[in-house]
Amino acid sequence: MQAQLRETATELAAVLWREHTVYRERGGGVVIRGEHVRRWISLAPTGGKDQALVRAGRILDGGTTAPARLEAVVDLTAGTTELAAVCRRLLAETAADAAPSTAGARPARPARSAGPVRSGRPAKAARPRKGRHTGIGSWVVLLCVGGVVALWAYSVFGGAY
Repeated sequence: MQAQLRETATELAAVLWREHTVYRERGGGVVIRGEHVRRWISLAPTGGKDQALVRAGRILDGGTTAPARLEAVVDLTAGTTELAAVCRRLLAETAADAAPSTAGARPARPARSAGPVRSGRPAKAARPRKGRHTGIGSWVVLLCVGGVVALWAYSVFGGAY
């Protein structure tokens, strides 16, 4: 999947911007940076076959990246032209969201995409997202902390009776 994402991102970068940098993220995704337009696009695996999570954001002064403003799930088999259209829409909305408002008030945040973006197929009913859950590592840490507290309580109060 990573090789497919890298290949797709390289093709997509050439379509979106003449000047770009493509690199791999820690989580296995791929980032396309357009320094001259001060925007970035990220493609990350979603767990679904031939699907990727596309996120768009701004590049701040000094070269640091702002958190993603918009995201959508896309079908990688749709083709580079369709992916570029989705990315351009996200980039345009990111640019519009970043524009300063004339009233001085904070601009309204656009709603995120509720479901996957697919072209040429009928839309499926969106599955509800599963809530966050505590991983096994967190449970081990909690049990260890609880054991240390119990041992301390026993040593302080256990011998007094």
